[in-house]
Amino acid sequence: MKRALFIGLILFLAIAEVNALPADTVLITSPNRQIQCRLFQQNNQLHFAVTYKNIPVVENSEMVMLLNDTVVHWKMQTSADLRYQLNERYPWLGEHATAIDHCSGIKVLLQDQTMVDTLEVRVFNDGIAFRTILPAADKIIRIPDEATLFNIPAGSLLWYHDLIMHYEGVHVKKEISQVQAEEWVAPPATYKLPQGVYASITEANLVNYAGMALQANGNNGLQIRLPHHQRASYPYRLRYSPEDTLRLQQPAAIAGTIITPWRVVIIGSDLNTLVNSDLVQDLCPQPDKTLFPEGINTSWIKPGRAVWKYLDGGGDGSFDVLKKFTDDAATLGFEHNILEGFWARWGGDTLRQLIDYSRQKKVGIWLWKHSKSLRDPSERQAFFKKCHDLGVTGLKIDFFDHEAKETIDLYAAILREAAENHLLLDFHGANKPTGLSRTWPNLLTSEAVKGMESSKLTDRATHETTIPFTRCLAGPAEYTVLLFSERRQNTTWAHQIASAAILHAPLLTYAANPENIISNPAVAVIRDIPAVWDETIVLPESAIGEMAAYVRRKGNKWFVAVMNGTIPKKVTIPLHFLGSGKYKATVVKDDSNNAASVVVERKVYTKQDVLELVLVAGGGYLAEFSL
Repeated sequence: MKRALFIGLILFLAIAEVNALPADTVLITSPNRQIQCRLFQQNNQLHFAVTYKNIPVVENSEMVMLLNDTVVHWKMQTSADLRYQLNERYPWLGEHATAIDHCSGIKVLLQDQTMVDTLEVRVFNDGIAFRTILPAADKIIRIPDEATLFNIPAGSLLWYHDLIMHYEGVHVKKEISQVQAEEWVAPPATYKLPQGVYASITEANLVNYAGMALQANGNNGLQIRLPHHQRASYPYRLRYSPEDTLRLQQPAAIAGTIITPWRVVIIGSDLNTLVNSDLVQDLCPQPDKTLFPEGINTSWIKPGRAVWKYLDGGGDGSFDVLKKFTDDAATLGFEHNILEGFWARWGGDTLRQLIDYSRQKKVGIWLWKHSKSLRDPSERQAFFKKCHDLGVTGLKIDFFDHEAKETIDLYAAILREAAENHLLLDFHGANKPTGLSRTWPNLLTSEAVKGMESSKLTDRATHETTIPFTRCLAGPAEYTVLLFSERRQNTTWAHQIASAAILHAPLLTYAANPENIISNPAVAVIRDIPAVWDETIVLPESAIGEMAAYVRRKGNKWFVAVMNGTIPKKVTIPLHFLGSGKYKATVVKDDSNNAASVVVERKVYTKQDVLELVLVAGGGYLAEFSL
């Protein structure tokens, strides 16, 4: 009886709330009623605003859509809106084993002269998303553009990088009023409100459209800008012809119905909420059962760890050297061996021999390939079939370097045709992920980050404690973790080892020569770090650019991983997340006298115990707990 009265009260309040609004206003509230998105008309234009617990997250902002360079002026038909609820769970390869898609949705009809379009909005417990659907017959060709604004509350701190290196930039931290007009902001753009609430702006389900970047207006606003407004990135201009550059600078035309990607704002009271958000992938379709009969559990979808001969020596690109890398991968229990472009110079049956040998060791072979060579559909399909017939596990496809619709269409073709040939994928030189790993579980990771390959990045301590809460919110990043050489810059060995547990990816590529992992005192713990997790907790000690402190679980094993920024710190971590009983722990921590060394200890802990960590500048900590 009490439960029925409670539900009735909630429904009454919801109806009263809607009825109290002006006729030209629509309110959508999250299932837990903490986040609200308000749609309204102002000056003959559609606007939106977002709050979290009545705190403004996005202030009144104009929604602007253009067709053929003309602004579309909509009028909401609020009497015809369609509301719905989604509440489902699905298996996932990421921060946790089960994703949650729980939201309140609405489809609002928009009248523009003789046309009726649709604005669809979803409000989750951890954010909001919206997209526009503009119907048309297949023969009608139009050029879409957007200039929607996200007005950020004054006093907010923004972490962002520009587009000069495409999605491989270094984040800066600025108060929003200090972000100058025309500065470029590569999503995800993470910001912290003065009240301590976090938010991050990005996009989801980018298909048949050009990718979204953001540009500051100098007045606390970030505006959607499509690629034809941007100068092509330096990597693209370096690798492609002036003709290619000019072609992709043209606005993209779309035949028939136009469906924009989802424009996303992830929202949370803490970093744990942001990191554990499923919102980006929630907005993408489920996998096609004909291609993935068991979804992410389809037999040929094989997440895991990879060795990689590129940054840390190991010899030339010969068969014998790569055979040794396979042997070392097997010794470590790693599942994959990634071959850079040298494989294409091998003659005769050498590649098949390595693939067959590696298969016996339960190690899959991946091949690097330039995306330019896959533009021609017949050549692409022939290459994929050859890889399938050889028994290649996956492809590392590089040098996309652009978000024009032409490039997005190439991604789509590669995803489908690779799936048809049971090939896993790693997109390098790529744009930000947009959740498409849900639709295409053969896409294990994308780069879109300034990773270990960057030789000029000197402040890795700040960078590696920033990207978990910025770039990685869009999806896993192939950072190529863990290096013991000087390229690690101002981080310690312990920091690097912890990075493998924090900067996770379903294809977790190790930068270190596997020989150097095997000979490291911490090899037993490194060997146990999985590529995907069952549960993740971001500890409250975490702060963007200062510290990333995580608790993660795989099966009945727990890991505590900490990467420290540039300032020494003391951290207290209660172990109440452990179950009952005594846990054996292997601890990897800094050698305070030598950054190129670690101390490995074996201890016993219970859930009543507390870790007292003393972290040096750029230091780290990793502990594995098991019963």
